[in-house]
Amino acid sequence: MKICILSDSHDNRALLKQAVQGAIEKGAEAVVHCGDLVAPSTLSILRGIDIPIHVIHGNNTGDLHTLMKMAEKDTNLIVYHGQDADLSLAERRLFVVHYPHYAEGMATTGKWDIVCCGHSHRALIKPIKTVKNTTTLLINPGTVGAVGNPSTYVIGDLISMTFDLHEIHTDWM
Repeated sequence: MKICILSDSHDNRALLKQAVQGAIEKGAEAVVHCGDLVAPSTLSILRGIDIPIHVIHGNNTGDLHTLMKMAEKDTNLIVYHGQDADLSLAERRLFVVHYPHYAEGMATTGKWDIVCCGHSHRALIKPIKTVKNTTTLLINPGTVGAVGNPSTYVIGDLISMTFDLHEIHTDWM
């Protein structure tokens, strides 16, 4: 199973849609958004996308009430998890939180195969040694919204545990 991991869209609908569509073309079967979506209406750009979209809120929360209401609709595949998420996809355990320092701490516990975060707007794919003498992969996809850095997202294969950073090239940056 392939997934798209992205973060910090900061209401940039065009880049969010481009990333998700590109990920689907590359075989993604789910999207994980690591926070700072900001306005819930940003998700409207993903209507009609036929794969699950897991969202947490980050520190730029926007309207959490409306985000929760959007996720409750039976007509979409958006799952709003709140501050963080504990996911099981393709027999892999993923923890999703916005803050890198929190993510690194959670990665060291060895409870998850992958811990995803955002916030810094800097992409990172890094193995973390755990207290169980195993390795957890820490993934920060950077900022899909191109806030201070290029627009990036990650495509990951949960079977082979391979993850690649992808950049969306924009003419306006």
